[in-house]
Amino acid sequence: MASHRRPKQPNRARVTVLTATAAAAVALTSQTAQAEPKPTKDEVKAKVDKLYEEAEHATEKYNGAKEKQEKLQKQVGNLQDSVASGQGELNDLRDSLGSMATAQYRSGGLDPSLQLFLSSDPDSYLAKASALDQLSSKQAGALKKIQAKQRTLSQQREEASEKLKDLEDTRKELGDKKKKIQGKLAEARRLLNTLTAEERAELARQEERANRASSARVDLGSSASATQRASAALGAAKSKLGSPYVWGATGPSSFDCSGLTSWAYSQAGVSLPRTSQSQANAGTRISRSQLAPGDLVFFYNDLHHVGLYAGNGQILHAPKPGANVRYESINNMPFMFGVRV
Repeated sequence: MASHRRPKQPNRARVTVLTATAAAAVALTSQTAQAEPKPTKDEVKAKVDKLYEEAEHATEKYNGAKEKQEKLQKQVGNLQDSVASGQGELNDLRDSLGSMATAQYRSGGLDPSLQLFLSSDPDSYLAKASALDQLSSKQAGALKKIQAKQRTLSQQREEASEKLKDLEDTRKELGDKKKKIQGKLAEARRLLNTLTAEERAELARQEERANRASSARVDLGSSASATQRASAALGAAKSKLGSPYVWGATGPSSFDCSGLTSWAYSQAGVSLPRTSQSQANAGTRISRSQLAPGDLVFFYNDLHHVGLYAGNGQILHAPKPGANVRYESINNMPFMFGVRV
């Protein structure tokens, strides 16, 4: 027969221990939450500035990929035009060869010695034979041209195919870099949104004060004289003071760092590469003591930021997201070298 026993009741002391343990866990969780204070305004600003710097670094990589894409598109277009033109020339050569074959057929297919034997006018025959010989020579030349054109077209098609693959890879790279930039900027916005409205307003006022004060700080006096092109480029950049920083922008209403320098020099009739890293090779590298107004100035080990030297230890540049084109001390970032274009 089955045993019918009442379930064993939990020990009162055991229940007390479990309850105390749960209460301690809740208290510990509460203490942990309290141990993580909300970041201060200055801490948030430091993190946001770091994210902006990382976004700018990614922006220069994006600019490089975009420049590569534009070059590949142009190369692919030129190759496709060449292939189309070459195919037309090949068709003309084939038509010409067909016309030669038709003319040769109409002249008769008898053996030349038999034609001479049967001919009532040997002089006429010899003239025709000479014409046929010339026609055969033209056919041989036409065949060689056709073979050479076919080889060229094959090479061009293969090159176009490779360029198209590179173009597709570059487009994917562009998309990845764009996502990275947008991710950095979104994280910066998230951090800024953790601040109170008053704290955000104070940061905005600080940025505005920096924009206003920059013009008052700069003194364009310099011991080194600027080249005519550098002076013209600096003058063009000065006309854009207050324009907003926008990643990937090359003007005329907004800029990123290398977008401003390339736009400014284009106004002086000089074409600069798109990225800051490429612009570092656009002239002669010079030391800080050699800088003159309008020279390019590069910052950070990977050269992801560039501006224009404005004289007296000041630069004119597009600083970062959320800031406008302005003057700033050359000491605000790790200076690497200057370049005289």
